Amino acid sequence: MNCCENKPLQSLPEMFGVNVFNDAVQRARLPKNVYKKLMATIGEGKELDPSIADVVANAMKDWAIEKGATHFCHWFQPMTGITAEKHDSFISPTTDGRIMMEFSGKELTQGEPDASSFPSGGLRATFEARGYTVWDCTSPVFIKKDGENTTLFIPTSFASYTGEALDKKTPLLRSMQALNLQALRVLRALGNTRSTRVTATLGGEQEYFLIDQKFIEKRADLRFAGRTLFGAPPPKGQEMEDQYFGSLHERVASFMAELNEELWKLGVSAKTQHNEVAPAQHELAPVYATVNIGVDHNQLTMEMLQRVARRHDFVCLLHEKPFAGVNGSGKHNNWAIGTDDGVNLLNPGNTPHDNVQFLVFLFAVIRAVHKYSSLLRATVATPGNDHRLGANEAPPAIVSIFLGEQLTDIYEQIKKGFASRSTQGGKLMLGVTTLPSIPKDTTDRNRTSPFAFTGNKFEFRMAGSSQSLSGPNFVLNTIVSETLCEIANHIEGAKNVNSRLQALLQKYAKEHEAIIFNGDNYSEAWVKEAAKRGLPNIRNCVDGIHAMIDKENAKVLIKHGTLPAGEIKARHEILLEGYAKTINIEAKTMLYMARRDILPAVMNFASDLASGINAIEVAGARPEAQMKLLQQVNDAAGEISQRIEVLAGVVDMAAGAGHADKKAAAYRDTVIPAMVSLRQAVDGVEPVIGSEYWPLPTYADMLFYR
Repeated sequence: MNCCENKPLQSLPEMFGVNVFNDAVQRARLPKNVYKKLMATIGEGKELDPSIADVVANAMKDWAIEKGATHFCHWFQPMTGITAEKHDSFISPTTDGRIMMEFSGKELTQGEPDASSFPSGGLRATFEARGYTVWDCTSPVFIKKDGENTTLFIPTSFASYTGEALDKKTPLLRSMQALNLQALRVLRALGNTRSTRVTATLGGEQEYFLIDQKFIEKRADLRFAGRTLFGAPPPKGQEMEDQYFGSLHERVASFMAELNEELWKLGVSAKTQHNEVAPAQHELAPVYATVNIGVDHNQLTMEMLQRVARRHDFVCLLHEKPFAGVNGSGKHNNWAIGTDDGVNLLNPGNTPHDNVQFLVFLFAVIRAVHKYSSLLRATVATPGNDHRLGANEAPPAIVSIFLGEQLTDIYEQIKKGFASRSTQGGKLMLGVTTLPSIPKDTTDRNRTSPFAFTGNKFEFRMAGSSQSLSGPNFVLNTIVSETLCEIANHIEGAKNVNSRLQALLQKYAKEHEAIIFNGDNYSEAWVKEAAKRGLPNIRNCVDGIHAMIDKENAKVLIKHGTLPAGEIKARHEILLEGYAKTINIEAKTMLYMARRDILPAVMNFASDLASGINAIEVAGARPEAQMKLLQQVNDAAGEISQRIEVLAGVVDMAAGAGHADKKAAAYRDTVIPAMVSLRQAVDGVEPVIGSEYWPLPTYADMLFYR
């Protein structure tokens, strides 16, 4: 039953942000001087004044208690890829045996979780436990109810005792600082004296699957690995193209309605919802927010998707490829750069050819993506994404940029020396008098491009549905900071800035034309063409992870303070270890299912079939069809048994392969092929086993049951 039933109606404006200690609440509850100092940190990047922490904490506590909160927690994003939280109550004992409700400035700004049990890549030894969480005051505090427990959540960074970042947020905040510094240098050189702060913005679209809870309970692979490790294709998949934007099923729509309410209360501006391409697949998209808030909101969105799904007897699958043979799930990273006075620096305007500010920032992005394409690819190197990228359902593993007709035309003009015109979109006329003519965009969209300009932002389409968006964004911020730094160095103090810029942009246009591609990124012809252009094609997660320690990639992260050398090395090791652990869990789950469920079921079917054959022969008939089927099933049982032993052997070898890089390579090169082989044997026999024998819910069951 929908838990939203019988609740009093509340208007959306009243509901939105009701559980967030946002600007309006801060303005109402904080003394004016304290509010101004806090806003100087949030809006201007000034160092937080320690003297205001107690006042802010007390106001937060009173607000939270009024909403039923008994606890507070520092909410952080360790290198596990999910969020973590440590809860403390507001109670403080008094000398007369009673309690007071207290929350100090120190408790707000600093926490101390155990750092030894989180991935550190060698930065911390197991016996060295101390770690710190530090309040990120630029991301709003919020209230969240978990069952009967109501808690004040404080977004934080997470660092070791020796000062290294152990999380995904800290590098993002560092990169935002770098981007602001370099972008302001460029703006000042261009004559902009009004803007005082530049920030990246993020709108993270989220794809997901909804599967009935009763099926998950019967599938160890979905419980342990988040994806189906076995499963033959259903009679109908997505080939009729009837799921995309199809009518919402009532049960799904009820889930979406409650999900929206929960997100709106937390200040997450969930806006778009629809059915995706695959059966049982859906998408949610928010309005953009400042990039660190957008990352926090996406983490909350993933959590709420799974929580609300359970209330409706669904399980939300966030894996990049839960079902073989149908589209997997991605997460489109819509990224732009804006100023504190409301200017989107990637908005081309009506005549982009003479919009110098836009062209400078556009070319800064183009140069950054071309120079550091392998680093950008590294940010989406996850085991799950290996099932998507390059599979004609998501962008290929080759990074290229789609500009569209108008900007490509301007790009070509600049390459020749000077841009003097911008093509216009015109009107779209449909030939029906009752339908209005509508303004036509200056270019079509390209859904196959990994990095596409979409009007006033870039859409990075390679991110996987389950991953944090921190990595793609701290890399984007950093590499664009580097190219903006180059531009600022070139034009600062120039007598004729426009002349300098014209020559520089022409140089960039010639150097980076290889990265521009407006065609079909799914085609084999593009793979060959990209190779001719010298664009890297990093086909698997392990090679992608190695790209982050490439000399030039590491250099840019170090230069702009995003990641010091030690942290780069640690993250490289953490990601390789994470890959090996993921594949190990999947392989062990396959063995568990194949040995305990699948092989016994196949053998039972063969045994009963043999008994039936004997009975038919005793009756004097010839069971030719049954004998043919028995031979097929018996052969399959032999293949499955043999491939189980092969997989078990290579898993043991990979587990003992040594250092993280060797171990990851062993899992990639030996374990995954053995997993594929075992799956082929199992999926091949599934369609001929009687349904009463088959131990697992099938694709047909799971994808089409509502």
